[in-house]
Amino acid sequence: MKKVSFCGITGNGMSALAQILKLEGCEVRGSDLNIDMGLDGDHRREKLEAAGIKFFPQDGSSVSDDLDTLYITSVINEQNPDVKAALAKGIKIQSRSDLLAEIFHRCKYGIAVGGTCGKTTTTAMIGYILNELGKKPCVINGGFFKNYTSDKGLANYIYNRGDICVIEADESDGSIRKYHPYIALINNIGHDHKPLEELKEYFSEFAAHTSHGVVVNYDCPNARAVSSHPNTFSYSVSDSRANLFASEIGLTEHGVKYAIDGQTFKLQLLGRFNVSNALAAVSACMMLGIDKFEAARTLEGFTGTERRLECIGRSKRSGITVYDDFAHNPQKIEASLGTLREYPGRIIAVYQAHTPFSARNTGKEDGEVFGRTLNKDDILLMPDIYERIPERDTDISGADLVQYAKDNGVNALYLETKEKVREYILQNARPGDRIIVMGAHDNSLPDFCRSLLKDL
Repeated sequence: MKKVSFCGITGNGMSALAQILKLEGCEVRGSDLNIDMGLDGDHRREKLEAAGIKFFPQDGSSVSDDLDTLYITSVINEQNPDVKAALAKGIKIQSRSDLLAEIFHRCKYGIAVGGTCGKTTTTAMIGYILNELGKKPCVINGGFFKNYTSDKGLANYIYNRGDICVIEADESDGSIRKYHPYIALINNIGHDHKPLEELKEYFSEFAAHTSHGVVVNYDCPNARAVSSHPNTFSYSVSDSRANLFASEIGLTEHGVKYAIDGQTFKLQLLGRFNVSNALAAVSACMMLGIDKFEAARTLEGFTGTERRLECIGRSKRSGITVYDDFAHNPQKIEASLGTLREYPGRIIAVYQAHTPFSARNTGKEDGEVFGRTLNKDDILLMPDIYERIPERDTDISGADLVQYAKDNGVNALYLETKEKVREYILQNARPGDRIIVMGAHDNSLPDFCRSLLKDL
């Protein structure tokens, strides 16, 4: 039996791969600094242990002499205790993206979903359509299916040994260039982890690696520009010249509706951007030979992915609604707040930047987005940057991000900790408010939202 260990095993991408290797008969173990620090707000350790995965402290003890491979993410370096132990024992070290590529390339029909926004939801949509239509896909995602929650493990994958594999392809570390898909999908390309020109090069190479065809968002000029593939298929929510076009987009009480060639469909999700994601998913399925109307009709049963503008609930006592959202770059923030703006009620937005790097990279743009999407009655609250170390990161803090927002006319407050944010909301929220909590990396945010709703 092959023995493997994952360093950072509770991460969205790592945990899906760990569970798949467990199902394939490997002995799987792992470590995670968040677990060691007591930061497991959504009980990932418990769920992974229920799937038969063993946990170790991140001190090198998971790296036994008989270990076959240690898997790491791009943020893990040679100073990590697990890596040091593997190097000392001559044990193979492999990146998460290499393992993902290995699994992906086993399948004849590989669909890789890329884009700086929307790829998690779109990957889940494609996987849901194919699974519900009996195509038996293997799906490896960075978010959790709400349709397929399970008591045993985390629901960020679907496992089948078929001919189809659907993956979320990450551009942040350049690993998107490793994949050679049958179908490539490019939702959009905007400023995020890397300079825009560098990202364009990544996506251009990604498209060039594709054998059958490339799906692109016609509404994103950058996405259109990077694909020169002879079999390029486009979709749009604003331009009828695209190969697949959605018209008559409108709000429903709990989602959105749209039309394709005269037939109307509904989504159990908010936002025009989710119609765009739906078109992307339908387009990819069409490239596999699935009827567009059948795909869109199937998608009406899709209930979303966790932490993507997820409605945690509405207080019966106060009428206040709480949303949990993974938004962490300008495009995602604008999409989420722009969607809430279409409905009545004041917005209290909580934004926790996830890393000092992201704050330096897009902080000023974030401030501009808050200025465009929040009204004078709305409130923006920010705790400090999640992964900031004050002694090291002296040049940036949550206070700087609040100032960027204030410079754009936003009613913004810096409240250092989430507990202070919580206290402010409980003292100042009023009936009919919409509270949205945005941020990445911090697994305690879902529990923060649920606890907040309970007290409201």
